[in-house]
This record gives sequence, C-alpha cells and structure tokens, in this order.
Amino acid sequence: MGRRSILVATGWVATAAIATVIGLGAIRLVGESLTGTPGGVRSEAEIERALAAPEPAPTTSTASAPPGTTGTASAAPGTTGTASAAPGTTGPAPSASSGARRGFATDGGTAVAECGVGGVRLVSWAPAQGYRVRDVDRGPDDDVEVTFQGATREYELKVRCIGAEPVAVADD
Repeated sequence: MGRRSILVATGWVATAAIATVIGLGAIRLVGESLTGTPGGVRSEAEIERALAAPEPAPTTSTASAPPGTTGTASAAPGTTGTASAAPGTTGPAPSASSGARRGFATDGGTAVAECGVGGVRLVSWAPAQGYRVRDVDRGPDDDVEVTFQGATREYELKVRCIGAEPVAVADD
C-alpha cells in the first residue's frame, strides 16, 4: 500500500469522525425534542396535579331546535343521519362578532357551525372513521352543508340559522 492510499484512508476516517462529532453535538444542542418525550417526562405528582385540575367549560351551545324543525339531515333517498349536539365537540371561543356556536353529529362525522352577521358558517368538520368529506359549503351563507361519504352510505349535514341559533335542517 502506498503512502498516498494511507493518506486518503486517514483523511476519510478523520472526515467521518468529525462529521459524527458534529452530528452528535447538534442532537445534544437541540435536546430532547428529537429523541425524548415532548414536554419532557412528568413525575407522578405532576400527573396527579394535572388530572386533579378542573377542565375548562365547553363553549358549545346545546340549545335545542325550535318546534317544527327536524334534527334529521339526509343526502339521498334511503340514507339518514340524525344531527344532534355532539358531546365534547367544542371549538375556539366565539369572537365578539360571532353568534351562537353549536356542534352537530351524524354517523358520518361531526361539524361545528355558528351564526353571525353574514349568516351561518361551518367552523370545523371531521369525518367519522371509514368516512371522508366529499363536499363542503362552509359559508357564510343562508345555509351551509358538509357531505360525509362512506363505502355504502352518505350523510349530508345541512345547517341554517333560525333566530340566532345554528339548527340542522332536512335537505330540500
């Protein structure tokens, strides 16, 4: 082996060692965010304190629909989905310009709507497992709708403002 080969091998090993040291230093500098639990590991006392703290009150209004309106929203003949206030469905706190906010649930998914100056608008929506969102009209408008499509069924949730409350209505 010639002197040149030894020099090349030594240079390669030195470069690899320097790159390894720089990589390890960068990981150490970044810290646990790459290799550890986000927010760090909590002690048993911290967990007990967090569980004992009261949860914030939900901001979703659960007012019922006025007499004469239905809580059923359907898309196609033979498909039905009952819209009701979804327990635990909350969104961000309404702003000063927004009106009442309410959560709705069907077998195909959930949505949160609010009434405001421009009409009703969908704040958020999420399909249930096995469903996808096929179409969304988020508003603001006189009515908004979201369609959840599964392998064999489809649910359309249509919402209007009646008074200042978002209410699920039957599809026209």
